[in-house]
Amino acid sequence: MNNKLTVHINSFSYKREIPKDKSGNGGGFVFDCRAIHNPGRYNEYKTLTGKDKKVIAFLDKETEMQEFLKDVFSIIDKSVKKYIERKFSNLMINFGCTGGQHRSVYSAEKLSEYLNNNYDIKVITKHIEQEK
Repeated sequence: MNNKLTVHINSFSYKREIPKDKSGNGGGFVFDCRAIHNPGRYNEYKTLTGKDKKVIAFLDKETEMQEFLKDVFSIIDKSVKKYIERKFSNLMINFGCTGGQHRSVYSAEKLSEYLNNNYDIKVITKHIEQEK
């Protein structure tokens, strides 16, 4: 039996709905990325996602994004440590933005990378808009 904590990280579009927690635990975190400068406003980024190098470079330079992620990492660190200590099996974390394409995808990827580099847990990342 696997006793490792599984963290489900989703990016989504607020034009649809906040993802439902399928673990039976009744939810998790929802972070709203819409206050961060949107690369999707510019033609050169419109067809790209937060996984593309150009969008990553754009958002890496955004002070708002870096401050946002620093706060997210701090909050999630506390929960992950506590969930591991209490032997919980699931945690869900959602990042939403207008289209679910740039800021939320970037944020989900950055948190996935951070958690994989800092904890012995299972991380499952899903980009809902890209997987449709």
